[in-house]
Amino acid sequence: MTTTGTTLVIGATGNTGSRTVAQLTAAGHRVKAASRRETPVAGTEPVPFDWYDPATHVAALDGVDRVYLIPPVGDSDPAATMLPFLHQARTAGVHRAVLLSSSAIPEGGPAVGTVHQALPGLFEQWAVLRPSWFMQNFTGTHAHARSIRDEGIIWTAAESGRVGFVDAEDIAAVAVRALTDGQSPNADLVLTGPEALSHDDIAAIITEVTGRAVIHRRLSYEQMRDRLTTQVPVEFAAMLAGMDRAIAGGAEDRITDTVQRLTGRPPRTFQALLEREMQCSG
Repeated sequence: MTTTGTTLVIGATGNTGSRTVAQLTAAGHRVKAASRRETPVAGTEPVPFDWYDPATHVAALDGVDRVYLIPPVGDSDPAATMLPFLHQARTAGVHRAVLLSSSAIPEGGPAVGTVHQALPGLFEQWAVLRPSWFMQNFTGTHAHARSIRDEGIIWTAAESGRVGFVDAEDIAAVAVRALTDGQSPNADLVLTGPEALSHDDIAAIITEVTGRAVIHRRLSYEQMRDRLTTQVPVEFAAMLAGMDRAIAGGAEDRITDTVQRLTGRPPRTFQALLEREMQCSG
């Protein structure tokens, strides 16, 4: 059984936000699509929203009873910004909150882990989505996708570590169920694809499906950190390189049944995603 109401989707033009909006509206749910640029989104009420501009928060929360939370990108302390908003949301009548976190960040961990820890105390209905690394990192605007297009190379410090890469469409499908099902998950949900793959595996699949040779170049932690500092602040670069090091140590070598259990269908494979994207671009 699903419930009706109005859902505020923060980050409505982002990787999972845009897909969550599309799936909610396709299923007939009312959506307020929040983004900094108030981008028109078909079938929704677009609203301006900036985590760092509290003046945008009141209008965004008006009339909504559930919210999909995408943390501010690159903020090392998102709790300082998000928790006051969540208290405001509860006062405004929001009764269900679904937070996008990461499989690499446990409850009470750094950054958004603090928000995760606080969520059950703020809302009776809640869920925290902790997806593994996105498959779209290799096909969209991510640094991996750019280096694949520009050089035919994936650069990591992940060595032969495996990851249960997950399709953003599957993350959105779980988000929709978590937001609209009559029974709230009230759970920490780790989301993966159906198989754990190394970056060597990813390179081989891209080569097979696209016909273009792609290889995985292995860097040390220090080399990866230094490479990333040309693109992001040094603290963030160190954190990202550290995540690669954790992958090398087996931290992401797992698969879960969460997508199947919540959506009723198996998660998409990386090869299937590539084949779909090639058909769409062709």
